[in-house]
Amino acid sequence: MRRYGHFDVAEDAVQEALLAAALRWPAEGVPEQPPSWLIRVASRRMIDQLRGDQARRAREAQAAGRTPVDQFVTPAADARPAGDDSLTLLFLCCHPALRPPVQAALTLRAVGGLSTAEIARAFLVPEPTMAQRIARAKQQIRASGMPFQLPPAPDRAGRLDVVLQVLYLVFNEGYLSTSGSRPDRVELSTEAIRLARLLHRLVPTAGEVAGLLALMLLTDARRPARTGPDGAMIPMAEQDRRRWDRAAIAEGVALVTEAMSHAPLGPYQLQAAIAALHGEAERAEDTDWPQILALYGMLDRMTGNPVVTLNRAVAAAMVHGPRAGLALLEPLDADQRLTRGHRLDAVRAHLLERSGDHEGALAHYRAAARRATSVAERRYLATQAARLAADNAANETASTETAATETASTENSAAENPDARPASAEA
Repeated sequence: MRRYGHFDVAEDAVQEALLAAALRWPAEGVPEQPPSWLIRVASRRMIDQLRGDQARRAREAQAAGRTPVDQFVTPAADARPAGDDSLTLLFLCCHPALRPPVQAALTLRAVGGLSTAEIARAFLVPEPTMAQRIARAKQQIRASGMPFQLPPAPDRAGRLDVVLQVLYLVFNEGYLSTSGSRPDRVELSTEAIRLARLLHRLVPTAGEVAGLLALMLLTDARRPARTGPDGAMIPMAEQDRRRWDRAAIAEGVALVTEAMSHAPLGPYQLQAAIAALHGEAERAEDTDWPQILALYGMLDRMTGNPVVTLNRAVAAAMVHGPRAGLALLEPLDADQRLTRGHRLDAVRAHLLERSGDHEGALAHYRAAARRATSVAERRYLATQAARLAADNAANETASTETAATETASTENSAAENPDARPASAEA
């Protein structure tokens, strides 16, 4: 993209180079400089396409006029500082000429590598709607002639919120996949953390950048304990906290503490502070739930995000009881952003079970399992439903046996005393 322009054509060429690598490297071996190999192959495919495609001849001539043919040589992998192009592409996709939702969607596709379906689920919109947004964004970039370079500092600040949102969504998809059989995609969350570190070095005084990096580190620190040997998901309260990455937790706590002490408070700092309270608790029962609830209240007022309200409901249940949490969920029943997914049903099932309404909890666990798109989450929710169903059946059996015993006892008493009237007769 930096050398040739043509956003969409460059993307296609890179995909073809990756496919060629997948086919050839297993047989021929991995080259000494894999990035250079990929860039070289992609460049050849791109030049061939530009030359052979009749519909693009005008753009090919324009590109040839800007760049001499003898300069169409791929630089070595280490010719530029590592990460420069990653941040440049991030900021290019977040150009103010694009609307904020479109900026985020395009960046998730081009930088994060997420599919259109995954991005649509992240934004709580239908997949065709998201596909149209991404296609229009590519056309706008092509038509505008936006330069492939980091924007100057004043312009950079205006794009920072969208860049942070994109990195946040990429990390979330990596930490808890919305589709597929794997509960996570480590390559995505690792890349999001790498880019967040680069961004923090670029703007070290930005509190929200530090807050997002801290949030990622504190959350990712729990990864080793969040699944069992069979890949089944383990709730945070049941995780072996000895397996948490204490070095990452310490780094995250230091980052968010420093950011909150000198920068204006923002949503990523608040989320990082909540994650820090979880990370610092050596046991689940040591968690400072009143402070977490207070932070979620601030975050809810700041963002109005329904997913924040879901988390606030769980915190309220831990502090004031499940009925308090269920009351917070009621307004969300009319929010179509949540009713299409499984999370509202999953949280309500959890709180209903804690309140003693096992029948209601069972119905919502089953509904959540049907709507979950991730295999790991679907299995977890189905397991919870099966557990509750078994418990309910066992309770019904026990109740039936108790009633039969009481009836037999009453009948025996009546036989011994003909004038006695069984208590069940009136009922």
